[in-house]
Amino acid sequence: MRTIDEWLEADLKAPRKQRHTAKRVYARLKKMYNNDFTVSYRTVARYVAEKKQKLYGSHEGYIPLHHPAGEAQLDFGMAEFVENGIRYEGCYVAMSFPYSNGGYIQAYKGTNIECLLQGMQDIFNHMGQVPTCIWFDNDKTIVKKILANGEREVTDSFNRFRMHYGFESNFCNPDSGHEKGHVENKVGYSRRNMLVPVPEFKDLREFNESLLTECDEDMQREHYSKDVLIATLFEQDRKAMKPLPRAEYEIYRLEKVKSDKYGKVNFDNRKYSVSPEHAQRELFVKTNAFTVWILDDQYHVIQWHNRLYGSQKESMKWEPYLVLMGNRPNAIKYTGFFQQLPQTLQEYLSNCDYEQKKAALRMLKRMVVNSELETAVNAFNFCIQKGIRDLDSIWASYYSTVFAKAPIPDLAVKDEFPRLSYGVDNSIYDSLLERGFQPLHFADICYNWYNIHLRVFSYQFI
Repeated sequence: MRTIDEWLEADLKAPRKQRHTAKRVYARLKKMYNNDFTVSYRTVARYVAEKKQKLYGSHEGYIPLHHPAGEAQLDFGMAEFVENGIRYEGCYVAMSFPYSNGGYIQAYKGTNIECLLQGMQDIFNHMGQVPTCIWFDNDKTIVKKILANGEREVTDSFNRFRMHYGFESNFCNPDSGHEKGHVENKVGYSRRNMLVPVPEFKDLREFNESLLTECDEDMQREHYSKDVLIATLFEQDRKAMKPLPRAEYEIYRLEKVKSDKYGKVNFDNRKYSVSPEHAQRELFVKTNAFTVWILDDQYHVIQWHNRLYGSQKESMKWEPYLVLMGNRPNAIKYTGFFQQLPQTLQEYLSNCDYEQKKAALRMLKRMVVNSELETAVNAFNFCIQKGIRDLDSIWASYYSTVFAKAPIPDLAVKDEFPRLSYGVDNSIYDSLLERGFQPLHFADICYNWYNIHLRVFSYQFI
């Protein structure tokens, strides 16, 4: 028994979910003593339970929580996704309804407050209703501080959202995940049934719309204990909910930043380009779950980017920088912007004369308006590897990559389209041949040419 005591006492320093169970203790003892261990599992389990009671005290019993129709629980789940061929680990907002066992999920690339609120808003809009009360855990995106009386000091973003939609919020006690066990079960159920195999899609927002539809279809099954469809019970949930507010709520975060000497800003430990003319200025960053807008001191948008997540550390829009370099082509070699260009472009521009360099920068600017810089670099690389350096060929290579698969629209024509018919009259040639080989004046030649063409083709529109 001393060995069991040592293991369980060592567990006091281990994470709660990585402590010994009676089953694990029994397995280790069997492995340690082999056939010499003849104690039954029931005896080991009883001893482990008594020892844990001494170490941790008596456990409080769980009181089942009653959730009336119209209430919800919310949590994050983690999963992998493939968007446009790029695989990444993202998350999904799961909202469950304990009364009916219904639920919805929405996928995002991060667990920030903008993603959380966007998921809630999209679910509200899809239902056309707002839950009367939503249960949350103590996630730092929502809860700033747990007060002594059990109240929560919530973040400003969450508080404004809550007041706009008018729902109540309840929070679980710390380390009491069972208090929102319904949504935790829904997180696992949704992952197994809607996110397997790993979802592949082109646009995350379109994928989220399909998830809402799939969640509706999933409710066409029988409740696990009430012998009625979940969809039927969910209608009772919806009837008990609050109506949507008339005004739409704009979800965003606004922060004041200062750009560096290259005209870039740092937000969430990631860099976003602005332009050289806004270097070392105080600006504003406005962001939602998908987009980052950079504003001047008058709150006018001067640049925007797709929001970065995961391993992405910098988003660069080259157009304003290439405009500056194009105005001073001979000086660009000594600028910080030039050093940030890919090596292929640096070498190409270094070998150009003044006019070629200026033309190349103008063409490069046209390229980055329609695509990423990487696409332009690939066009340069393709031609340079084949010994081709003229700009027309490089542009043709780029154009074939970006626009070759562009759809060709159908030509719209009227219902009454004229049909063209013509007949050929060769008798005029016979009349000329009858005259033999006689010299003709220039005026006669012109007259004969006109007469021939006038008579050979007679057009008639039907």
